[in-house]
Amino acid sequence: MVLRSVTRPIFAFSRSFTTTTTMSAFYNLKATKKNDEVFEFSELKGKTVLIVNTASNCGFTPQYKGLQALYDKYKDKDFTIIGFPCNQFAGQEPGTDEEIATFCTVNHGVTFPLMKKSDVNGDNTNEVFKWLKSEKAGILGLERIKWNFEKFLVNKEGVVVKRWASTTTPDAIDAEVAKIV
Repeated sequence: MVLRSVTRPIFAFSRSFTTTTTMSAFYNLKATKKNDEVFEFSELKGKTVLIVNTASNCGFTPQYKGLQALYDKYKDKDFTIIGFPCNQFAGQEPGTDEEIATFCTVNHGVTFPLMKKSDVNGDNTNEVFKWLKSEKAGILGLERIKWNFEKFLVNKEGVVVKRWASTTTPDAIDAEVAKIV
């Protein structure tokens, strides 16, 4: 019996320690904005965040409008979306960071933050996507990003709670976002 009571506090401590480590890891990340400024994820503490790898010349590009609608609906409830343009899938994001931002604003009304174009797979994977993929594997346990417009939902404690494939529309994830904003 004594052994059992000693084991419980140690387990509880380990569990608490793991949660704290996971939370702080997200807030230690950073990304580069299109203007080469560093965006510190510590600014996201207490916010629900949807992170998406994007492309301007993809069959899923119309999802920008849905993402913007989701952003508009919940931005006043400490919710944000961060887009990471990526040219790794059939060269569907060939423009400069400025061209991408202009395209998104003019054609889809995007006002949520877009980061500098970066890789989401391979040797030069952006540190944000390295972390996201390690936290939430995709279909069949695969970590790699399969295509443009994969989505990761991070709760207000910095924990990845959901990952969706490209085919899942922003409208289809609205209910999940609503649960945690």
